[in-house]
Amino acid sequence: MDTVVSGIRSTGNLHLGNYFGAIKNFVQMQNDNNCFFFIADWHSLTTHPTPADLHANVRSVLAEYLACGIDPEKASIYVQSDVPEIPELYLLMNMNAYLGELERTTSFKDKARKSPENVNAGLLTYPVLMAVDILIHKAQRVPVGKDQEQNLEMARKFAKRFNNTYGEETFPIPQPYSFTGEFVKIPGLDGSGKMGKSEGNAIGLVEDPKEIRKKVMKAVSDSGPTQMNQEKPEAIQNLFTLMDVVSTKDTYDFFSGKYNNCEVRYGDLKKQLAEDIINFTAPIRERFLDISKDDAYLRKVTQDGAEKARESAAKTLEEVRRLIGFRKF
Repeated sequence: MDTVVSGIRSTGNLHLGNYFGAIKNFVQMQNDNNCFFFIADWHSLTTHPTPADLHANVRSVLAEYLACGIDPEKASIYVQSDVPEIPELYLLMNMNAYLGELERTTSFKDKARKSPENVNAGLLTYPVLMAVDILIHKAQRVPVGKDQEQNLEMARKFAKRFNNTYGEETFPIPQPYSFTGEFVKIPGLDGSGKMGKSEGNAIGLVEDPKEIRKKVMKAVSDSGPTQMNQEKPEAIQNLFTLMDVVSTKDTYDFFSGKYNNCEVRYGDLKKQLAEDIINFTAPIRERFLDISKDDAYLRKVTQDGAEKARESAAKTLEEVRRLIGFRKF
C-alpha cells in the first residue's frame, strides 16, 4: 500500500479548482492507500493572516474536507501546525536548499512580482516546507494539480540530494499521481489563468447559489464566433472547460454545437452553467453546514489525525537526525 500525502492552504474557502484538482482524487485515493491529508496553516503565514482569520480558515477547510467525502476512518486528516516534527525537518532540509534554485521557482517569482513589498523568507523557502510535508511521511505518491508540478519536482530533488549526501535511501522519490493520467487545471472566471482564491476568480464549493449565479453571469466572454467551427478563444474555452466538469455530456455537446454553428448565446450558456454548478455543489454545501455545527466532531478529527501524523513524522525525523549525526547520549 502506497503512502500518499497532500494538503491545501488555509487561506479561505475551497473552490471548484481545489475540488477537481485535488480533493476529488483524495476521496478516491483514501480507499486504497495510506493517506495523509493536511490543512497547510503554516504555508498560509506568508500572507500574514490575522489570528481570527487563521483559525476560522482552518476550521472551514477542515469541514469542507469532510463535506467533500474525505473519511477520517480511512485517511489521516490533520492540521499542519499540530505536527511539530515538520518545522525541525524543515530547518534541516533548508541547509541543503540553495538560494539560486529557490529564487528560480515559478511560484516565488510570481508572488514576488505581484507583492514586491512582501518578499519574505518563508515565501522563498516555501518549496522546502512543501517538500518536508511530503517527505516526512515518506510519501510515494502525491496528487497534484498542473500548477504544483514544479514544487513536486523540487521535493524530488531534495529527496535525492539528502539520499546522496548521507548515503542511504532514506526518502522514496515521490511521484505525481492523477486518476485520469492528466493533471486537472480548472480555469477562473476572469478569462485567463487558473481558478484561485487570491486571484478573485473562483467559485466556492459552499458558496451561496445567488452569488454563484452573479459570478458566472459576469464571467468574461466575447461577441461570439464569426466563422463555423472556429477555435475558441481562451475566455470562451474556460467556460466550456467548467461546463465539461459540472454539466452532463448532452448539455456540453448542445452548447458546443451552438458555438460551432455560430448560434451560441452566452447568456443562455452562462445561466445553464450556473445552475449546473449550483446542482453540483449543493450536496457539499449542505453537508458542510451540518458538520460546521459539530465542534466536538471537528476537534476529535484533528486530534486523531495529529496523533497518526506525529507517529509517522517522528519515525522519519529520528532516522534523519541519526544520519546527520545528532545522537543521544
